[in-house]
Amino acid sequence: MSSTGGTSNRALLVAVAMAFTIGVIVSLALRPPGASAPSNASASSDGRPARPRIEWRVPIAFSTNLPALGDNVIYVTSVLREASGGAIVLKPFEPGELVPAFSITDAVRDAKIEAGYTWLGYDQGRIPSSPLISAVPFGMEPWEFMAWWYEGGGEALAQDIYRPHGTVPILCGLIGPETAGWFRSPIETLEDFKGLKIRFAGLGGKVLESLGASVTMIPGGEIFQALERGAIDATEYSLPVVDEALGFDRIAKFNYFPGWHQTFTAAHLVVNAELWETVAAADRALVRLACTAGVTRNLARAEALQGPVIAGYAAKGISARRLPRDLLEELRRVTREVLAEEAAQDEFFARVLASQAEFQADYVHWKRLAYLPRDF
Repeated sequence: MSSTGGTSNRALLVAVAMAFTIGVIVSLALRPPGASAPSNASASSDGRPARPRIEWRVPIAFSTNLPALGDNVIYVTSVLREASGGAIVLKPFEPGELVPAFSITDAVRDAKIEAGYTWLGYDQGRIPSSPLISAVPFGMEPWEFMAWWYEGGGEALAQDIYRPHGTVPILCGLIGPETAGWFRSPIETLEDFKGLKIRFAGLGGKVLESLGASVTMIPGGEIFQALERGAIDATEYSLPVVDEALGFDRIAKFNYFPGWHQTFTAAHLVVNAELWETVAAADRALVRLACTAGVTRNLARAEALQGPVIAGYAAKGISARRLPRDLLEELRRVTREVLAEEAAQDEFFARVLASQAEFQADYVHWKRLAYLPRDF
């Protein structure tokens, strides 16, 4: 190597060193006092943020060991954590761990918890219209409710209902009809409901009360003991696969269909309204996306699980029966009376009921023509 080449190399090295030194000085000069140098400390070894942007406690109304009804929240929270790269963490708490199962929206409103996953029909005592966005007797089928919620103005109405209560309801789960209930004796006429002690929820409970039944509300985890002790004579709760898991078939051997009182069951993620406003738009979108995925996956799972359970009834001595048509007609007549009474007493109830009726009036043209008869 020539002396000229050596001199050039030395000059280049000196220039690089000077540039590096100047860069460090400029960096230190521009960095705010007390600020540390940029690093990858915010990310963990697998690339996920070390500290989530959102970390909420989410008490739930249904135990996560209940298929379709309870385990959907696990799917939603898991897919949300994965989709956000660990930046959004919702931590489910089993019923009663943080707040009573029937008091979730109250706790969210009061900022005792950030969010909750629940059936809004439990709010019926203080928000009369809440059952209409949870489960309606002789109401919409699940996909019909989904269409009304997303395309027919249902979501906006729900926001209006819950805005005065400081919460934001996001549709996050959806399953098909419940069974019409578990009974120790056959049900043939309206007279059979008189004096019957039964666990029943929502507007369907008001219908049975008007028929002379003694209706009570009991959390899912307490129903079996109430049946076993004779505190109640009969109960409804959820899908056959859920009721089987809770052991109702061990006591009451008559399981009736269809679920006239709850043709769909909607679950919502309820978020404190003030907190929701502080969440970045991108993160709000991720939460909504995860919940929409939860709705579709929840309905698919619920539909897939029921057939095998019912197929096994005969071997367990369970009688699966359909309510007589004339009895269903009478129940529908009484239901219309109850809905009219509720609408006369509450403005929001009347608005939601009218919205659903208008949507169904249009949808029925498609519903009647497009699908094969169920007995085809």
